[in-house]
Amino acid sequence: MTDSDALCRSSPRSDPRSDPRGDPGQADAVLVAASLDEPERFAVLFDRHAPTIHQYVARRLGRDAADDVTAETFLTAFRIRARYDSGRAGVRPWLHGIAAKLISRHRREEVRALKLLARTGHDPVAETWTDSADDRVTAQAASRPLAKALAALSEGDRHALLLFAWADFTYQEIAEALDIPVGTVRSRLNRARRKLRATTAPYSPLDPHAPEGDPA
Repeated sequence: MTDSDALCRSSPRSDPRSDPRGDPGQADAVLVAASLDEPERFAVLFDRHAPTIHQYVARRLGRDAADDVTAETFLTAFRIRARYDSGRAGVRPWLHGIAAKLISRHRREEVRALKLLARTGHDPVAETWTDSADDRVTAQAASRPLAKALAALSEGDRHALLLFAWADFTYQEIAEALDIPVGTVRSRLNRARRKLRATTAPYSPLDPHAPEGDPA
């Protein structure tokens, strides 16, 4: 599946919180609560989730920026941990929501890099990635039409789409990460997918069976 396919798919994948081995979201909530009295417990959350946050941010901004954004994400999360709502879908949307706000500070750099890729095929973000897994992702993502489509999206639509496609979030998790209603998530994803299909369809085959509407 290409990145175009992933970005344009019409329904979220299975919710990882249905894993019969346990509820990692609940375990994370317990750690957040425990860290109020024992701050060192928060380090477990960093060890558990920092690699995923870093990978997501690196995919959008490059590895150098990802180092700083990941560190600041967890520093911010630690400072505001008393406000964490244990009734949320899990700690991942909370952390990605913090990261999204920090990514927004780099909006111009992200759009500039996407436009450069769309115009020249040169990807300054991908050049900072080194391991083989990232290289495979880069080979799929380094699409000039796709970059052009992503650059043209509004910031809110791009956040929603990339959390859906690259962080593998459900609609509810995206809503919690971005602090918006689920209905707004559906609208943003529908709008983003239509724009993406209009731009990338001539260059890469998308799933012909993917419906335009949202799942229930």
